[in-house]
Amino acid sequence: MNLASLLNALPGAVAQGLIWGIMSIGVYITYKVLDLADLTVDGSMATGGAVCVMLMLNGWNVWLALLCAIIAGMLAGLLTGVFHTAMGIPAILAGILTQLSLYSLNLAVMDFKANQGINVTKYPLIVSQRNVRTLSIDNPILITLIFLAVLIGILYWFFGTETGCSLRATGANEAMARAQGINTKKTKILGLMISNGIVALASVLLAHYQGFVDVNMGRGAIVIGLAAVIISEVLFGKLFRNFALKLIAVAIGAVIYFIVIQIVLWLGLNTNLLKLLSALIVAVFLAIPYWKSHVSAKHGAKGGSTHA
Repeated sequence: MNLASLLNALPGAVAQGLIWGIMSIGVYITYKVLDLADLTVDGSMATGGAVCVMLMLNGWNVWLALLCAIIAGMLAGLLTGVFHTAMGIPAILAGILTQLSLYSLNLAVMDFKANQGINVTKYPLIVSQRNVRTLSIDNPILITLIFLAVLIGILYWFFGTETGCSLRATGANEAMARAQGINTKKTKILGLMISNGIVALASVLLAHYQGFVDVNMGRGAIVIGLAAVIISEVLFGKLFRNFALKLIAVAIGAVIYFIVIQIVLWLGLNTNLLKLLSALIVAVFLAIPYWKSHVSAKHGAKGGSTHA
């Protein structure tokens, strides 16, 4: 185990962590703000990249292709929202149905090929893995940080508007929101669209970063997103109360997750066991708040009995 090899791999882990941090913000919106378990992201995490890459391969401008990719992700969220609100399908099942549909749709977008490559020397990619160790404006860490800052700024503004507050109220207490005259079906659909639009943006950045899009690149995305959200809550929950700071914490959580993964790989873990490791990380961080409350309750009970 050479420490230099770990240090050499860390910039790549940070870059990937930031890209997946954007995706995790999308997961945060459904999981924490809307209080919905949305599994659409495992499909829409490939949709954005597929749409953008294929449009660029056909001569489209990179920014126009990016916009179309985000719209495609929002349409995926719309489909899940319609399944859930108009057809009465539970949110988790609605997400699974959309995710399954997207697998075929993504393949169709990619000319029924499992992956499509795009070369940074031939196309103006937004980020590229080739520049991850260069001290320049093309460094994907810097570019992704700019995307993150703009995204968090827009979301902070939006969730302060009347529409954004309606969305937050729906997640906090749906019955009370309806009593206040809020159309909770519309807010759920809007939240799912925003979430999957953000996921599609992350998908584009990931496809550009690695130089190809793969139909399976979103598999397990929900686990990574949840890991980032839970890690951020456990480590920064008491420090960061402001909404914008919570979103920053989610991105930091994703970076921490990828650094941990990189360290474990450096220690010699078989890469085929990564999915198992991801599940264990999420399980442990999900359990920490429960363990804390359990220990606090025990101490409280002991203190109460001693006082009596």
